[in-house]
Amino acid sequence: MSNAQSFDARRPVSDVSAGVGLAGLAALVAWLLVCRNWAAIAVFFSLPGPHAPLSGPYASVATLFVTGIAMSLWSIVVDKVHRRESTGIDWSRARPLAETLDVSITKLAGLWATWAAIGFFYCIGRWYWDGQYLFAMEVIGAAAVPVFVLSVPYVLWLDRYMVNPRDHTWHFGAMLIGREAWQTQEVKKHWRAWGIKAFFGAFMISILPGGFARVVEADFGALAHDPVQLGTLLIEALFLIDVQIGTVGYLFTFRALDAHIRSGNPLLAGWVAALICYPPFVWGTMGRSDVLGYEVNTGGWAYWMQGHDALLWFWAGLLVFLTAIYAWATFAFGLRFSNLTYRGVLTGGPYRFTRHPAYLSKNLFWWCSTLPFLVTSNALTDMVRNTVLLGVVSAIYYWRAKTEEAHLLSEDAKYREYHAWMAHNALITRTLDRLFSRLQR
Repeated sequence: MSNAQSFDARRPVSDVSAGVGLAGLAALVAWLLVCRNWAAIAVFFSLPGPHAPLSGPYASVATLFVTGIAMSLWSIVVDKVHRRESTGIDWSRARPLAETLDVSITKLAGLWATWAAIGFFYCIGRWYWDGQYLFAMEVIGAAAVPVFVLSVPYVLWLDRYMVNPRDHTWHFGAMLIGREAWQTQEVKKHWRAWGIKAFFGAFMISILPGGFARVVEADFGALAHDPVQLGTLLIEALFLIDVQIGTVGYLFTFRALDAHIRSGNPLLAGWVAALICYPPFVWGTMGRSDVLGYEVNTGGWAYWMQGHDALLWFWAGLLVFLTAIYAWATFAFGLRFSNLTYRGVLTGGPYRFTRHPAYLSKNLFWWCSTLPFLVTSNALTDMVRNTVLLGVVSAIYYWRAKTEEAHLLSEDAKYREYHAWMAHNALITRTLDRLFSRLQR
């Protein structure tokens, strides 16, 4: 047996196959090619409408469904996830509708009340009615009625097959109706899951259009000889993969796909560490020029390396590589990507080498692209502040990683096995664990 085979043989089996993420990636690339070449396609088939690339904001939303359906089909047809015990579904046991109707009504009451509360939260959150969030509110508003209507047949159908249809949502509905006993812990689990979907779902939708339009309209050929422009565009394309497939993860949380949120992180520290990395707590990126601003008077990698073509090509390649790892860490999740959640255990893809490939690659990207210790002002204070503050940002991500580990360690024996296996067998994780343990002595 080779070393590679031995390495994989001892690793706990992942709950997510590599195929589902690759299916989503393939569908995304195919749809992007269709959008980029829509003018020629429309002319060839004599289709009505403008003969131009499909780069509008709603084309980016349509991409979610193309990608999500491809991953769903792979999950069902190839991986057969709908048959897993972890879905909580027994397809061989179809109860009569009359037997589950009361349960379904209670669940629908909880579901609709939850959506109403989320709508109220969106209404009072000023940041949702400005800038990029306006598009998210438009999309969510357009989807509200169809989702409301479709929730009825969906819940009525699924409850007939669920082993225990009295799930987190049912407990919240029972609390509202007051006819049956409900459990506080189950209600908390319900709200943690929907709080995550509401907060991060709106954010992900809001950032879809910009990168999508730039990639669809880009002329890659014209930039082939410019390392800065080509590198920037490739990075944009890789971030598009992350955003598109990540957004699918927030939307396709269906139990029949075994992609449901089994629990949201119950640790306050986990929520604080995650939320401070996103609007409205931080706008745009972690580099805003205020509390955590680490890009004050920084020229960036292209500025400091201009005139050195070989170095520019090398550095552009490095940044593209780091972004590719980041995108891989997202599409490796398939349908199960989302912050602060436990939705099964992922041990494949880049998670064979480190428990947190996204956080590691993202932070290395920031250090390598910003070069915070080089400043155009020649001021020592700017250099020190930028370097220290980016160090603080990296520390926040380390804290965030530890809170996520604490959540998963408490939920699943497989994750505990994976966590221990990585500590002894994964080079990056083993090295970093030893480094941090020495620093903490």
